[in-house]
Amino acid sequence: MAHSAVAATALTPYCLRLSPGDDLKQCLQSFTESQAIAAGCILTTVGSLQQASLRFAGQDRATLLTGRFEIVSLVGTLSPEGLHLHLAIADSQGQMIGGHVMPGCLIYTTAEIVVGGLSGVTFQRRLDAQTGYRELEIAGGTPDESTRLTD
Repeated sequence: MAHSAVAATALTPYCLRLSPGDDLKQCLQSFTESQAIAAGCILTTVGSLQQASLRFAGQDRATLLTGRFEIVSLVGTLSPEGLHLHLAIADSQGQMIGGHVMPGCLIYTTAEIVVGGLSGVTFQRRLDAQTGYRELEIAGGTPDESTRLTD
C-alpha cells in the first residue's frame, strides 16, 4: 500500500463547547480559522443535535433529519481551506446513522469537542483527477521512519 505523504507532528489540543442552535460545521470552520489551525483533526466529541444534515455515501445531496440525536462519533480533518467531517448519530431508539457532515447540523443541548492542532504541517484541499473531489494534500512536517508506510 503506497501513501502519498506521511508526516510526524506535535499535537496541541483545543477544547470547545458549542451551544444550542450552533451549526456544527460552520462553528468548527470558524474555530479553525480563528485559531490559525493549518492542519487539525477531531480528537473526541460528545453532545446532541436537533437537526442533522448528512450526505450519504454515493449521494450528491444532503439529507435533512430532524429530531433529537446523540452524537456517537465525529471524526475528520480541519484546515482553513475546508473541513472533511463524518458524523454518526443515534436517535431515541438507539438506531444509528452516519454520513458526511454538511451545513445544517444544529446543536440541541451541547457539543463538547476536543480538536487537535497539528504543528509543522498544512492540510490543503486539491482537486484529485482520479476521484473528482478536493482531496487532502499534506505539506510540511518531518518524516519519521517509525511512521513511514511503504508498499
